[in-house]
Amino acid sequence: MGAGLTFVGSAFVPSWSSVTILLAYLGYLAIAGSVLPGKLVAGAVLSDGSRIIYRCNGLLSLSLLVVLLGLGVGLNFISLSVIADSGPALLSTTLVFSILVSLILHVVGCKSRHKGSSLRPHVTGNFIHDWNKKLKTSLIRKYKFVLLRKRQPSFEMYRITWFGIQLNPHVLGVDLKFFFVRAGMMGWLLLNLSILLKSSQTRSLNLAMMLYQLFCALYTIDYFVYEEYMTSTWDIIAERLGFMLVFGDLVWIPFTFSIQGWWLSENKVEMNKWEALANGLVFVVGYCIFRGANKQKHDFKKNPTAPIWGAPPKVIGGKLLASGYWGVSRHCNYLGDLLLALSFSLPCGAISIIPYFYPIYLFVLLVWRERRDEARCSQKYKETWAEYCRLVPWRIFPYVY
Repeated sequence: MGAGLTFVGSAFVPSWSSVTILLAYLGYLAIAGSVLPGKLVAGAVLSDGSRIIYRCNGLLSLSLLVVLLGLGVGLNFISLSVIADSGPALLSTTLVFSILVSLILHVVGCKSRHKGSSLRPHVTGNFIHDWNKKLKTSLIRKYKFVLLRKRQPSFEMYRITWFGIQLNPHVLGVDLKFFFVRAGMMGWLLLNLSILLKSSQTRSLNLAMMLYQLFCALYTIDYFVYEEYMTSTWDIIAERLGFMLVFGDLVWIPFTFSIQGWWLSENKVEMNKWEALANGLVFVVGYCIFRGANKQKHDFKKNPTAPIWGAPPKVIGGKLLASGYWGVSRHCNYLGDLLLALSFSLPCGAISIIPYFYPIYLFVLLVWRERRDEARCSQKYKETWAEYCRLVPWRIFPYVY
């Protein structure tokens, strides 16, 4: 047993191969994202009146990468299954990289003297919260003094960013927040494709694996088709870039969202056509709600008078959309997201809870996030939000919650 644990542990040790794969991948995305043509989308107006311009060329970057990988495989330069073969080492390498990036963001954020919204250091004055947010240099001495007075342990050597301190840090003109989420979504697809190829080589490919791969591929490709919608999401608009987002984008998305693929490659699940059709229906319904709700919100922000479902939109207080999906529940996009997550796991059957980690985790996350959203919106919109809640009483699940 000890030898087995040693073998498993050694698989997670970063290797030169995993480092090469990660750096080559991120390097390609940085170059492709900067030079390939794409739609230029102005982000939300920040508190100082500035707006970031995003180059939405993710679909073209993905397409070119797939072509290059296909040529490499066809010419026997590379093997696409190397990503799946290096999975554990690639996971640990990406984790280490995420920590290093977060520490660099910490140093840069502490030294920042920028006054603009994107690069200005943000702190709350609350020690515990700012411990996670990376203290501004001018406040570090203050908190050291407080720590000494209260005889609390110093966390100076162990401060790893969580929420972050700068809103939109960038390197050589590349917005890191937008870059990392693109890398995570594309990495998920590439990892799945590698698992698919490995399954075909080991003869473990079946209907269940094909459905899982199809649904995930459609979801990720759809993300890049509508990549500009990402610019109006809360993560891009308001979340600062720290370990929470860096780890979430680079590690959590590709390596936990692909658990079903790994599980199916080791466990044979037989599906009949009716189960496959029911699974497909869950995916389609989830997709329609998720994409439809996000499109309505995005279009409303661009043009508040644009018709929704063929009728003029109903707006509360001139700010809050109460038509379409947003008149059914206050966070209907979360409902679509949960149905999509469920559709990714249903091909795995009901013999284990492991493949259902993603939808279970997402349910907990979105309920927690919905509570945060409600508190923030209540504070921001006050009576307008209260009126919206009276008109649309359901939070996520109509007639349930």
